[in-house]
Amino acid sequence: MSVTVEERKAANKALIDEVLKAYPEKMAKRRAKHLGTFEDGKPDCGVKSNIKSLPGVMTIRGCAYAGSKGVVWGPIKDMIHISHGPVGCGQYSWAARRNYYIGTTGIDTFVTMQFTSDFQEKDIVFGGDKKLDKIIDEIQELFPLNKGISIQSECPIGLIGDDIEAVSKKKSAQYEGHTILPVRCEGFRGVSQSLGHHLANDAIRDWIFDKADPDKRPEFVSTPYDVAIIGDYNIGGDAWSSRILLEEIGLRVIAQWSGDGSIAELENTPKAKLNLLHCYRSMNYISRHMEEKYCIPWAEYNFFGPSMIEKSLREIASHFDDTIKANAERVIAKYRPLVDAVNAKFRARLQDKTVMLFVGGLRPRHVIGAYEDLGMNVVGTGYEFGHNDDYQRTTHYVKDGTLIYDDVTGYEFERFVEQVQPDLVGSGIKEKYVFQKMGVPFRQMHSWDYSGPYHGYDGYAIFARDMDMAISSPVWGLAKAPWKKTP
Repeated sequence: MSVTVEERKAANKALIDEVLKAYPEKMAKRRAKHLGTFEDGKPDCGVKSNIKSLPGVMTIRGCAYAGSKGVVWGPIKDMIHISHGPVGCGQYSWAARRNYYIGTTGIDTFVTMQFTSDFQEKDIVFGGDKKLDKIIDEIQELFPLNKGISIQSECPIGLIGDDIEAVSKKKSAQYEGHTILPVRCEGFRGVSQSLGHHLANDAIRDWIFDKADPDKRPEFVSTPYDVAIIGDYNIGGDAWSSRILLEEIGLRVIAQWSGDGSIAELENTPKAKLNLLHCYRSMNYISRHMEEKYCIPWAEYNFFGPSMIEKSLREIASHFDDTIKANAERVIAKYRPLVDAVNAKFRARLQDKTVMLFVGGLRPRHVIGAYEDLGMNVVGTGYEFGHNDDYQRTTHYVKDGTLIYDDVTGYEFERFVEQVQPDLVGSGIKEKYVFQKMGVPFRQMHSWDYSGPYHGYDGYAIFARDMDMAISSPVWGLAKAPWKKTP
């Protein structure tokens, strides 16, 4: 039975009101600002965002350290990233996010290795600057092929006032040719990992761009088609899939970061003719800086699903000459048979299936087009750490009447899913097993549930297979959702 938009809006309002009744009055008033329904014609999704989570409420957010070390700096493969503080933060972030890279781990690449200063009580009392100094010496002896070191500060570093900037300057002078830089990304700063992205961007600006010697690599020869991929973390090989398409239309990718990125590519980026921004939330700061300082324009792109790929390729090509524009059309035509084959195989089984999303970064909006290409409908979406400009951008993707939830609590998300009864939930690892135990098909949309890539045309085929595999699995006939059980 089809439901009108007005009926859906009324149902969403009633659902939100019901969920809020479980809270004390003060908390209900605060949380009400973060929950709502999108209405066509509005400039944003009508919810508050980027506000501190309430103490005592289980939040799905991370911290500033996670945003810097785990997202922006961690995937830079030829640098060593020190988790400066107690072992816990480094151990927890060790597994990374499947940031694929090429290189020999422990020799010239270090993404899946963990380096920590392992603070003890005496370090809190007497300070850790001397220990940090010694650690850098040990790293240079053990891993001489590293191209740089970042110092990712954990909470105690900011609390006791260690001068990691002074240590960085001293060791950079001692090891000439090595970039050693501090990142003040203590976890208590800001309201979520979002500030960590910003702080990491500032460190790139201050310690990479501003200190780079323009004559350092005279072998670099510029071309009119040089572009940089920014904010793609190569989850399951995503950046490689994007790079294939860009090179097929005749562009030269001179840098991609952070996924499979190097410090040389960071230094190359100010020489690009166009910066291509994938994750707006984490890298818009440095893109804006390069536009202001180096006059490099930037453009957002979305390579999830054929509709958005075509739109993005044409938008990217519009910044270049007719040769690139013609190449873009040729590439789009080349992959249409693949798209048709994927849709022919999966669309009949996925048509009109409903999806609820809750992810970080850009995925709550960017993946909507890929679902719609398969005939699916996204009926609810929200961000862990989105800002208002993220919700403004979301209006271009969601339909009238879509349920919107910002920094949703575990209780809220479970109740929403119980009442909306989607065919699929796409969220993070913390939510995966909760919903699977409820009998709801689930895909982990932070790191593709050990699959991927999802970018590009080949990635669309993998995406379609994975969504069908999740929904159509016979296991759901054995594990039923609460609303499907006979009383």
